[in-house]
Amino acid sequence: MDDALISSRDLPIARKSVIPGTGFFLPDDVDDELEAKAAQAALEGADVAVVADADADGLACVALLREAYDDVQVVPEPDDADETESDEDEAESDDEPGPDDPLEAIDEIDPSPHRVALLPASPHDVEESLEHVAEYGRPGIDCYVCDLCPDRYEYVEEELEALLETADSVSWYDHHQWGEDVAAAVREAGVDLVVGDSEEECTADVALRSLEYDFDERFATLAAVTRDHDLWLREDPRSDDLADYAYWTDPAEYVEVVREYGVDLPEWVGDFLTERRVEKQALIDRAIGRSELREIGEYTVGITYGRCSQNEVAEAMREQGADASVIVKPAGSASIRGTDAFQRCHEVAGRVNGGGHPKAAGCKPDIYDDMLDYAQHWTTRGAVTKRVIIDAFEAVLETEPEPAADA
Repeated sequence: MDDALISSRDLPIARKSVIPGTGFFLPDDVDDELEAKAAQAALEGADVAVVADADADGLACVALLREAYDDVQVVPEPDDADETESDEDEAESDDEPGPDDPLEAIDEIDPSPHRVALLPASPHDVEESLEHVAEYGRPGIDCYVCDLCPDRYEYVEEELEALLETADSVSWYDHHQWGEDVAAAVREAGVDLVVGDSEEECTADVALRSLEYDFDERFATLAAVTRDHDLWLREDPRSDDLADYAYWTDPAEYVEVVREYGVDLPEWVGDFLTERRVEKQALIDRAIGRSELREIGEYTVGITYGRCSQNEVAEAMREQGADASVIVKPAGSASIRGTDAFQRCHEVAGRVNGGGHPKAAGCKPDIYDDMLDYAQHWTTRGAVTKRVIIDAFEAVLETEPEPAADA
């Protein structure tokens, strides 16, 4: 296939808004091989492994751990950062094309200088990262899992068992809504699991208070500002900078920059964000422009489609009167955002292959059997996915609210 057909770098916004990024089209075996080689390089000589969500919250935990373990700092210079392109691991958020030949990138991965290795993961592939630590980590390694929550214990059971045979200790820090049976099984396996109150803490808060290290005020501020965005409090304007920077840059770069500068990012990062936000706002405007409001039971639900920053789009629909918002992505997944009026997002997502918080959740309905289904998804702007999620809303509203998870 011609690389230009799957590259979205030079597409006009109108087209970029409705199709997935380049990473979506990479075959799984190529993607898996790249991830395995990257994990092997990161873990070579490492004393600690951190499997973390590659957003600002998960990466803040990595910065805390590297500080606590007095790991080497590799702070990028502006010129180096300009040359770095974001990998953006999740296919639905991959705005940049991959290498012309992805297999060539395997030979370009150098061993990491860090004793605290970073393995970026998502809720959909946390078990693969655990398997990589078990396979490539040295015997006796310490492992931390941050800002990730398995929906079912059996999803990670075998990989966690293998990891515990390799690792000297496994600690798991999170703030999502854990099922009591899942949490109990993880702890029974031998993991030190600490789950914070999802209404009060982000995972960086949990790591900050759980690690036996006297962090200076810079890191307490990092956790607080990260929480401001992760819990969608929107009281500190610096939190948007952290979230956007984590989203657009390479995870390794983000960790080193916030460890060095804290929340007061250097000028060259500000210039980078300003440039990227022009396109970000254009994608937001496209998604808002195709949004609609639907009455489901006693609630007003906003629903739209597009590659965009879902939080800003959800906020716009809330201002239009939505009690809850659904943003369907070109890659087939969807983000569900609630308000004080609607706090059952995790229940809705749970009915369509997902989960999350009462006010913020994600899912990917299991409705895509072949590329023709995806073609229909793109050309109809997610019509089937929207219908499935609306049905989930209706089903949830016919039941009593679930009791709050015991954190």
